[in-house]
Amino acid sequence: MRHPIHWCAIGVLLSQYSFFAATASTENRAEPFPSSSLPGLQQPPCRTESLITRFRNSLIRSIWSIPHHNSGQGVDTKTTFSRPSTPPSTLLARYGGDVVLRFSVKTQEEVAALTDAVNVLFLDVWESNADWVDIRLSKDVVPSLLGLLPSSLQHAHTPLMHDLAQAIFESYPSITFEDPSPPMLEDHRPFSPVLQTSEGTGQTNIFFRNYQPLSVIVPWMRLLHSLFPSHVRMLNIGLSYEGRDIPALRVGVHPTNAEKPSEPRKTIIVTGGSHAREWISTSTVNYMAYSFITAYGKSKEITKLLETFDWVFIPTLNPDGYVYTWENDRLWRKNRQHTSLRFCKGVDLDHAFGFQWDEDEDGAASNPCSESFAGEGPFQGVEARRLASWARNETENNNASIVAFVDLHSYSQQILYPYSYSCSVAPPSLENLEELAIGLAKAIWVTSSESYSVTSACQSSVKSAGRSQSLESGGGSPIDWFYHDLGVKYAYQIKLRDTGSYGFLLPSKNIVPTGEEAFSALKYLGKFLMGDKGIEEEDGLDGDGARTEVRQQGVMMKTAENHDEINEEEEDGNGFELRR
Repeated sequence: MRHPIHWCAIGVLLSQYSFFAATASTENRAEPFPSSSLPGLQQPPCRTESLITRFRNSLIRSIWSIPHHNSGQGVDTKTTFSRPSTPPSTLLARYGGDVVLRFSVKTQEEVAALTDAVNVLFLDVWESNADWVDIRLSKDVVPSLLGLLPSSLQHAHTPLMHDLAQAIFESYPSITFEDPSPPMLEDHRPFSPVLQTSEGTGQTNIFFRNYQPLSVIVPWMRLLHSLFPSHVRMLNIGLSYEGRDIPALRVGVHPTNAEKPSEPRKTIIVTGGSHAREWISTSTVNYMAYSFITAYGKSKEITKLLETFDWVFIPTLNPDGYVYTWENDRLWRKNRQHTSLRFCKGVDLDHAFGFQWDEDEDGAASNPCSESFAGEGPFQGVEARRLASWARNETENNNASIVAFVDLHSYSQQILYPYSYSCSVAPPSLENLEELAIGLAKAIWVTSSESYSVTSACQSSVKSAGRSQSLESGGGSPIDWFYHDLGVKYAYQIKLRDTGSYGFLLPSKNIVPTGEEAFSALKYLGKFLMGDKGIEEEDGLDGDGARTEVRQQGVMMKTAENHDEINEEEEDGNGFELRR
């Protein structure tokens, strides 16, 4: 059964209608909707309300059981709406016996043993890096797993989540206003959010109070397009395996100059949701798109960025999988296409691209039941093929020049650059990739004091004895394909919050903070591509001074050449490690 639009979501959309109409009326351009038709947006509520205003307020009051107040009075901030405090039986049946364990790995033998055990038991590897591996499994399977591991790993694990079902239950949205501090309640305003002129207005936008299903996201994107036609276009990248549109927003302004010939339009692509369960990546793409759109004409910086580049925001490259996480399995990762095994659906889109696609017949990427199954050939993953075809068509037929590609994932707070498939070959523009990646990490740190490590994608997996042996293949990566095959100079995968406390089940209160730090990173990327060194220049730093400042701000940088073991290690006074 398809997921219906929540009544709560309808209230969100109607409230957004008023908010965006207010925003549009302040733009120095033609108004999609005359302000006179929307009373109460620019001033306190009037005694005479339009039909749509009365309908909107009445609908939201009925949905949220908010008592009616006379004009000019506010919302009752004490009104709360409870939901059950424990997960329903369906969640308990599916996840009640599951745990997430973090294994600390130190040697190549430990990595090999853990990899073999994961493949034998078909376990769900949540995340891994050079020091640890997070695995989700049933409590009943723990003894079997430990029985396949060497003695050194018998006690080298700690539980990350004791109650997985509860964490999953809490990740779904609720109409409960648990925090009475948002301005809409705190200031006793009616359901017409007042426009904030600052960038990143998500703090007052109830759309970002919770994660949203696809049935809400797509109408919301259409609404943005209709209310900001001067610099927003709705796109369809292609059809998913199950026939859904892969929606996108193109944000940008094209200043006309008849004296200059038309040059290829510089384009930056930002994607999220390749892995269906990584909801924070989808919300963050939406947040960044919204922040760019609503800041145009108010922020000189954003206006310049939209005049210089087209920004293509793709919130969920995997709409089928995303819908499935809302309707069936919150922790589903792959897309939903059929494989050679009827009972094992899905292809991992993060390993389905054509460059250095994994041909290891014995690896997990060749097993349809594996979470990292790469398909039976390059671009077998339908949505990966659609994105690649669309991007190539843009460059060959639509006068576009893709200058950057950013792929958002979760979790572990890392900024990864090519290559993913191997550490034995360095990308030709390695220094440029590292320089910009460090700047992105610093922009995040300045915004939120969150530390994101910077490393090659091939080194982001478990590593020992100077060699990387990954629990999943690095081949077929989209950042490798965009960088190598399409010639995009800057391609990154950014793994968002957190570092394991919640993993893929990041509480919704992190949507706005994560969006803010990613928005700052994206602004830095744009300024960097325009020749502005951004934070480093503003801080009066250059050359080695900039890199020293990065270390002081908590950025861990790891590089390696020719797969050799890293021998030089430095540690600054703040305990942050810089590896060369």
